[in-house]
Amino acid sequence: MNILAIGDVVGSIGCGFLRKNLPNLKKARNIDLVIANGENSADGNGITPVSAEYLLSSGVDVITNGNHTFRRREVYDYLDSAESVIRPANYPSSAPGVGYKVIDMGRTQVAVINIMGTVYMENLRCPFETLEDILAKPDLPKIRMVDFHAEATGEKRALAFYMDGKISALFGTHTHVPTADEGILPNGTGYISDLGMTGVIDSALGVKPELVIQKFRTKMPVRFDNAKGDCKMDCALFEIDESTGFCKNVERISIR
Repeated sequence: MNILAIGDVVGSIGCGFLRKNLPNLKKARNIDLVIANGENSADGNGITPVSAEYLLSSGVDVITNGNHTFRRREVYDYLDSAESVIRPANYPSSAPGVGYKVIDMGRTQVAVINIMGTVYMENLRCPFETLEDILAKPDLPKIRMVDFHAEATGEKRALAFYMDGKISALFGTHTHVPTADEGILPNGTGYISDLGMTGVIDSALGVKPELVIQKFRTKMPVRFDNAKGDCKMDCALFEIDESTGFCKNVERISIR
């Protein structure tokens, strides 16, 4: 089974670039399932029902999220009812939405799990314990894909090694910068520290660079507007053995 994981989609321009390029990529690489991080898919940050539905109608099967999940209040009720949108599982159970979904592919099932890091991030429940509890559920399928939305590379790699052989793959999101450490861990778990982003190339994480420079130089509040220009779609393709749930190959891809 070929599963594509797409890095943080930034704004309507990133959504549009994904819609333009994803169908051809799915066909060319025989992709069975697409996971995309959508926590920045709405213009001005966060995710809305409109941006989520746009991604789903563009060929994304499951949308994961992160620390900007709840930035827009209009998404709260949507998260409770959406079949294909999840949020980090280590938020309190009272938060809208759920932290994982089991996707029925017909011939097999895939669990897609969303976890958030706590190093330089929000003070949430321990990601190690949260993921352990999910994996302990008796009805969880063999194929288990984890989006670990985290800042620190060390935390990402530590969780991946801790779960090596218990999950099919762990891919990092959040930093919007792709890493070159894709591979398979000793016990069969696919890994990459960060997928990167889907958005404007000449930007600071999708934002107009001059606004981010202003923020750093003045230390004053600045309204971040998304950049415009040529885009890219950073992603990773995981080949998963359906009989074992282990990863056979990981390939980093960037569409420009």
